[in-house]
Amino acid sequence: MSYFEIVFGTGAAREPRGIVGAAIRPFAAAISAGVVYSTLLASLSFNLFGITIRLPGVDLFSLMLAFLGAILALCFLTIAPNAQADPERISPFDYLLAAASIATGVYFTLHGHQIITRISLLDELSLWDKVFGSTLLLLTLEVSRRTTGLGLTVLVLLFFAYDLWGHLLSGPLGHGHISFEHFLDLMVFTTDGIFGAPLRVSATYAFLFVMFGTILNLAGGGEFFFRFAAALTGRAVGGPAKIAVISSGLYGTISGNPIADVVTTGSVTIPIMRRLGYPAALAGGIEVAASTGGSIAPPVLGSAAFIMAEYTGIPYGEIAIAATIPALLYYLGVYAQVDLRARKDGLRGLDGEIPRLLPTLRDGWIFIVPLVTLTLAIVIGFSANMTAMIGTVSVFIVALFDRRYRIGLVGLYRLLVETAMRMVPVAGACAAAGLIVGGLTMTGLASKFIDLIALVTGNDLLLSLLVTAVLTTLLGLGLPTSSSYILAAVLVAPVLIKLGLSLMAAHMFIFYYAVLSNVTPPVAVAAYAAAAIAQSNPLTISVLACRLTLVAFIVPFSFAYGEELLMRGDPLLILGSTVLASIGVVLLAVAIEGWLDRRVNTLSRVLFFVAGCAFIVPELWFAATGAAFAAAGWFARYLPERRRA
Repeated sequence: MSYFEIVFGTGAAREPRGIVGAAIRPFAAAISAGVVYSTLLASLSFNLFGITIRLPGVDLFSLMLAFLGAILALCFLTIAPNAQADPERISPFDYLLAAASIATGVYFTLHGHQIITRISLLDELSLWDKVFGSTLLLLTLEVSRRTTGLGLTVLVLLFFAYDLWGHLLSGPLGHGHISFEHFLDLMVFTTDGIFGAPLRVSATYAFLFVMFGTILNLAGGGEFFFRFAAALTGRAVGGPAKIAVISSGLYGTISGNPIADVVTTGSVTIPIMRRLGYPAALAGGIEVAASTGGSIAPPVLGSAAFIMAEYTGIPYGEIAIAATIPALLYYLGVYAQVDLRARKDGLRGLDGEIPRLLPTLRDGWIFIVPLVTLTLAIVIGFSANMTAMIGTVSVFIVALFDRRYRIGLVGLYRLLVETAMRMVPVAGACAAAGLIVGGLTMTGLASKFIDLIALVTGNDLLLSLLVTAVLTTLLGLGLPTSSSYILAAVLVAPVLIKLGLSLMAAHMFIFYYAVLSNVTPPVAVAAYAAAAIAQSNPLTISVLACRLTLVAFIVPFSFAYGEELLMRGDPLLILGSTVLASIGVVLLAVAIEGWLDRRVNTLSRVLFFVAGCAFIVPELWFAATGAAFAAAGWFARYLPERRRA
């Protein structure tokens, strides 16, 4: 076992046998059915023989109370405490934790009205409130450790310590005394802590979008995307790597999860790349780079985008539209680097039978329809919940046209089960992130941190953007994307907005770097998933993935200085900025890989790099400067490289 797995390792997934194992799947399906009913079907009315029948409604707070208790129990039953645990047997201690989760969920659900109507810090907590509240905190910490690793859990504990004993600190970091009852009141019995925005998102439209991705994949969408990518680029230079980029990008538009993307498409693309001469680490790095972009690729994006919509109040449809051009630039950069690397190393395309494009489209056209339907629903302006459900229903409808893809009752049951299973780590991370946000609010640390950043950067926009990029990436080293985004949004976004960035630009900048933290070592979780397939060192895979996505670390600065790349402004300016940024991305890829039509010398690479950065800035005179540097780089490649002794 590696050092990473020991320090940051999560629990291992398990599939219990016997009666309990058989009962887990209906339990998971019931969770999914409950979310669908509560978010979409509750309070619907219909007329039957002149009688109006209204389904009983479920308020959002009650949904969160029941959802958290159920999802915690599901975690303890399906995720072992460590990698060495028996994958088929549930320990008595885990049975106890699952029972405690159910009991806690029942208690909070029964007292939901009392909790939501009480006056915080004035109405005293009862003895049972304290018992079940403390139990919920402990259960959430353990679920966080099992699903996301030690990084987020330790951070939560550090914030707990600061909340309870920060009054002992002198200076600006100190705060007033907070008793444990005060701490418990705000963390558990308000919507500022564990039942805050992150959990609310995971129990509503994040859950429904995961359901859409799950059903599209169960119907065969993942296989279609791979065959489509193979038909497009299979025979080209570096064909298997390009297949990985395109298929992972397409699959990422419905999954929004880099790890799921790596496991699904990487299990096919990585072995093919290795068979055709790609080093194992490079094959893994290409897959990780391609899969990570799925979290910024509309229409689904990743869970952090849903939280962004909740925090900012910006409609999810606007966020998805704004993310379109940055996502295209991301994949253009990765594709260009993969192509140049393949030409430089002489890596060939696929051999043997390759799917033909027209037959592939004829057989799998139905999987394009749900994506188009989902996109139209976003553009029209449907709510996020309704958009996700429209996409899910569209899969069922179009599957009726081809018996190979039809989804019957068994498929529906499997959909409900797998959706709940996939949401366990998301819900665990969101609940833990809510505890951190609650601590920031309780102690006023967020405003103090904002003042500290302003003091360090001197209100300089470029320096503030650099600090934000570094901070968000560092937070992502030990946290899930959603958690690192939440912290950066609370701590840093107000600084950027104060310096003139719009709400969209500031939060999209942070969101972008929260996603990119998935590829940065040493805690690039997607790289560890790829390492198991490629049989290579995960840190090496992570470093190579960072190299392949280096362009993506520069692109956010462009839409920070001009919102044209976020689809805002005059259409001609948007088109012009996109074209110039695309040129810049390709020039940066040439500089990073050191290849154009021949090997590029060091001076030429430096000139191309400067030119690429200039083209990405949305200013005409920067583009003119970039053109001059690009021309100099073109001619400089003919100069002989100084040989080293």
